Amino acid sequence: MEQQLKELQTEALAKVESAEDLKQLNDIRVAYLGKKGPITEVLKGMGKLSPEERPKMGALANEVRAAVSSAIETKQAELEQKAIEEQLAKETVDVTLPGRQVEMGNAHPLTKVIEEIEDLFIAMGYSIAEGPEVETDYYNFEALNLPKGHPARDMQDSFYITEELLLRTHTSPVQARTMEKYKGQGPVKIICPGKVYRRDNDDATHSHQFTQIEGLVVDENISMSDLKGTLEVFAKKLFGEDREIRLRPSFFPFTEPSVEVDVSCMCKGEGCRICKHTGWIEVLGAGMVHPNVLEMAGFDSKKYTGFAFGMGPDRIAMLKYGIDDIRHFYTDDVRFLRQFAEHE
Repeated sequence: MEQQLKELQTEALAKVESAEDLKQLNDIRVAYLGKKGPITEVLKGMGKLSPEERPKMGALANEVRAAVSSAIETKQAELEQKAIEEQLAKETVDVTLPGRQVEMGNAHPLTKVIEEIEDLFIAMGYSIAEGPEVETDYYNFEALNLPKGHPARDMQDSFYITEELLLRTHTSPVQARTMEKYKGQGPVKIICPGKVYRRDNDDATHSHQFTQIEGLVVDENISMSDLKGTLEVFAKKLFGEDREIRLRPSFFPFTEPSVEVDVSCMCKGEGCRICKHTGWIEVLGAGMVHPNVLEMAGFDSKKYTGFAFGMGPDRIAMLKYGIDDIRHFYTDDVRFLRQFAEHE
């Protein structure tokens, strides 16, 4: 039995040394050290030995197992290192090759327009105010002079979550919330950019989700002429110094009087497809803040007056860049977005 164990050790060590890969080495491990291996088979015959010989053979068997196991571990480390070196050799990078140019992205046209409008009004002394997109019925309607059952609510077909919660239909709730924070003390001078939601059938000019920027000024002695002057500066800076604006009477529950604001078309009155041959393009709605809205926000309407305006950056971007379908803004088509890199 002693001779058998020594021969098995010599045989196993020779095979370990000649192993060429990790799979072959593992097969050797299983063959010699496994439960059905020859070393185990030899040990099964220890019952036939005398009590004096058994400890000696047991110790020898353990020495053989340890020698084979140690040889396998050493060979395994050697083969693993060899495999790493071969892999590194295959994946060698030629650092002398010219680098690949990284394609840079560019700002989304909506982002560009929103930031341009924000910068314009910040330069005029406005601050940016934000609010939640999931809004309460009170701030979205009631605080803006739209009590429950008011027919003008139908103009803004809404996504209701509960009877008192909905996705905001405009950014006007931010104005109401901001005025409350001022606790009846002016001046207030803010713009409110953000996403809004209305139940609408998506087509080339309508979307159930779009963006708005609304502005609000509240102070003593604010008049309609202040509103008109502000919007003239806005139109000339955004569309060109040669542009003019006109105000047309309109109705909004939260302003009185209310106006629709048009900007002169780039065709200079000659008439084109963009302005539908009228020479004017509607860009926003505005008006003097309704006294009820001021009072609900805690302002004394006899002391304070204000104006508000609201515009859609989607529509302005379409006019500015000649985009014919609002859905292009939301499809994430890089072919569409790449067109605006040249405007950076």
